Amino acid sequence: MCRKTVLGPIYGSPIKKIAILPKSAEGNLDSRYLAFITTDKVGLEILPLDGNPYKSFAIICHPAGVSAFACSCDGKYIFTIGGPDYTIFSWEANLNALEAAASLGGQGLIPFYSLLEGGRDGEFFKEMEDYFYYCQLRSEGINSMKKRRVSTKIPLKEVPFIMRALGFYPTEQELMEIQNEVKFSRYAETGKYVTDIDLEDFIKLFVNHRPAFGISRKEIQHIFEVLGDPNENGEQSVNREELLELLQTIGENMTEEELTECFTTLLGRNPEGGRSELESTEHTEELL
Repeated sequence: MCRKTVLGPIYGSPIKKIAILPKSAEGNLDSRYLAFITTDKVGLEILPLDGNPYKSFAIICHPAGVSAFACSCDGKYIFTIGGPDYTIFSWEANLNALEAAASLGGQGLIPFYSLLEGGRDGEFFKEMEDYFYYCQLRSEGINSMKKRRVSTKIPLKEVPFIMRALGFYPTEQELMEIQNEVKFSRYAETGKYVTDIDLEDFIKLFVNHRPAFGISRKEIQHIFEVLGDPNENGEQSVNREELLELLQTIGENMTEEELTECFTTLLGRNPEGGRSELESTEHTEELL
């Protein structure tokens, strides 16, 4: 089971190798540090990993590419091995500078606000707050006339809905990992499951799980080139029947009912929170 997903540093490429730096007299004595390499850089990150972008730093070590690295037993030096350049470099780990950079980035949620479009005062954060409070109402019943319970949390089952409302559409496997991450987050300490989440924890969950770069137009065009065929105008297009078959048979395949519900919701024909009455393939094809 995947226990946690965090946003990792991207310095020209994803991280290739990692190692825990041995305890050192420098830096914060209560902290541990992670050493890593990318395609051509070596870097450090403060543990525990939480997605804070200010807790990592990297520099170019081998412009032609680094193939491996190792740490000294006292945690003061990192040794990198190049590829085509046939060189070995020794780098001194300046942990105090890394701690200073992390402190300047801010405490608490401040570093995570910088990962949202517009920051703490931007429209995206306000929209996130609105959806979060709406989910609180939804969980108690929108049309309920009973006295509402004031709370700062929403049930864990509402997380997929607010994720999608904010433009992030995780797969069913990703949703399972997200919910398990929250559910078992305090199980080792308390022996109990976590069944709800507050706004601060949701922000961290969102920025760590959503795609770092999103989906580009070029990627969508490539998908059409793979799945589609040229139409009469020479443009790549996907056949309707073939698309329905792919959605229901490949990968995390959808059932006929799920497929119909998605299309009716996208077209505005499905009331919020309700199930679609169009359950036949014939009706689904009419919507397409």
